[in-house]
Amino acid sequence: MAEFRLESSAKRNNNVESVENVERTVFFISDGTAITAEVLGHAVLSQFPIKITSYTLPFVASETRAKEIKQQINQIYQDTRIRPLVFYSIISSGVKNIITSSEGFCQDIVQTLVAPLQQETGLEPKPELNRTHGLTEKNLSQYDARIAAIDYALAHDDGISLRNLDQAQVILLGVSRCGKTPTSLYLAMQFGIQAANYPFTADDMDNLQLPATLKQFQHKLFGLTISPERLAAIREERRENSRYASLRQCRIEISEVEALFRKNKINYLNTTNYSVEEISTKIIDMMKLNRRMF
Repeated sequence: MAEFRLESSAKRNNNVESVENVERTVFFISDGTAITAEVLGHAVLSQFPIKITSYTLPFVASETRAKEIKQQINQIYQDTRIRPLVFYSIISSGVKNIITSSEGFCQDIVQTLVAPLQQETGLEPKPELNRTHGLTEKNLSQYDARIAAIDYALAHDDGISLRNLDQAQVILLGVSRCGKTPTSLYLAMQFGIQAANYPFTADDMDNLQLPATLKQFQHKLFGLTISPERLAAIREERRENSRYASLRQCRIEISEVEALFRKNKINYLNTTNYSVEEISTKIIDMMKLNRRMF
């Protein structure tokens, strides 16, 4: 009996390994931008140890287009004998029926939440095409604010301009290549937050001080740091075999800048193991910034 259990256990383990090693095809389909389907779909898939090949298909609003996609899904199933995973958000019942009649494993990512919410509120949902990410009368002011925030981030990138810092909601500080620019742009594009950023260079290290222009905005300052090893690797891709990319230089700069942050009581975050999404969210949380969602 013991031997049988061991054999069964081994078979189960082999089955688990084979399932985990299978690559699944995933479709994110929407009659709008497909951003919602993609984001929610990836969030769900991240819970499973599988590899994926994905197709993002926005603006699927006609039955002709839906039939083409159905054929694509069915062809993949016929070739692999593994059902493609389909995450969709579609209003038209005709288009929806075509997609759901395919050989894919189809999940309506919005309806899953709408149905119980309808039951709780007693309200009838009134879906409209492109309501979430489209340019409508309701979200026009938010859209304008986001464009203004992007313009602001570009105009105040890497200390290009120190004018109008009073309009900044946050001013990011750090050495070159620690993530200031992508974080500033992500804050602007995703949350409509006006972010400036200011770099500390190798030339600053001999007598590193907080510029007088920034001192008056100390409540808006936020520091970004990174491990010297990671910084050296990033810089090496930009300027191979240079002093700028040397581990010694990176260690000096990081040490000096972190000391400056501590001396001036500036909150800072080590970005080494965080994505730009995580960095931005942590900044918003730590600085108590108002985020605009679109």
